[in-house]
Amino acid sequence: MQALFDAIATMDLQREARRLFHGRGGLYPGCEHLALDAYPPALLLTSFEPLGDEDLQRVGEALQARWQDLAPGEPLCWIYQCRHEGRAETRLMAGELPEPHVVEEDGARFLVHLLRGQNHGLFLDMAAGRRWVREQCAAQPGGTVLNLFAYSCAFSVAALRGGAASVVNIDMSSGALGTGRRNHELNGLAKNGASFLAHDLFKSWAKIGRGGPYELVIADPPSYQKGSFVATKDYARVMRRLPDLLVPGGHALLCLNAPNLGPDFLREQMAVEAPTLEFVARLANPPAFADVSEDRSLKVLVYRAPDLA
Repeated sequence: MQALFDAIATMDLQREARRLFHGRGGLYPGCEHLALDAYPPALLLTSFEPLGDEDLQRVGEALQARWQDLAPGEPLCWIYQCRHEGRAETRLMAGELPEPHVVEEDGARFLVHLLRGQNHGLFLDMAAGRRWVREQCAAQPGGTVLNLFAYSCAFSVAALRGGAASVVNIDMSSGALGTGRRNHELNGLAKNGASFLAHDLFKSWAKIGRGGPYELVIADPPSYQKGSFVATKDYARVMRRLPDLLVPGGHALLCLNAPNLGPDFLREQMAVEAPTLEFVARLANPPAFADVSEDRSLKVLVYRAPDLA
């Protein structure tokens, strides 16, 4: 765990949400099960193997020592979550979390919840994707956006901040979309053209199609969610709809966070299901998420529909 302790000893005081230590990337032997994130004012340690009381005490002492240097007189707040064998145990180790807990990223504000479940309301590895969406909508203001598997609608916030005229957010979870509404309110976007539809995507294509075509379609599904979406069999069902959902020259942003599926999985399926769309680029992940293998890390691919002949 020495690499984690080295990262703690040199970490800076964070004003925005970001990853501080990415052992999961395989660059620090012996720490592949560990990640440390800043959700100011809290720090979150995630382990994919159980940590004993002695290790947790050492981590707590290291965090406290560094916190005294960074924020003298301010209480340290840190959380430990263990994800192991399909279960998650979360413990508040020190301090108190603000309620509501709102964090910032690139000037945007998002509601997070660190003590409930494994998904905290904002996926930090997708920061570059959100920045691309904001910049793309700023380059072509007034466009329409379809945000599939919207979760807490962070992509929608990015699109509207960039200048999109409207965003349609689709997700099966009404609770997640409720958080999405709060995120729009936090950013002064409650009346800026966002809609929130708690639908089963695969039963709603007709309704979704009536709202299009769109300048941008975003697909950020779970890689495996039993009864909802399994990438290896369901992503193709999304891909084959893209040509009809996009305006000429429109873009699709396809995301996949499955270590066992590389970017070729997306590109090969797109060549079969949507061959008219042109591959543009794979977005680079934030440096904090560096990985020994780019095939294992988050995949975010941009495609473009052909112009009118």
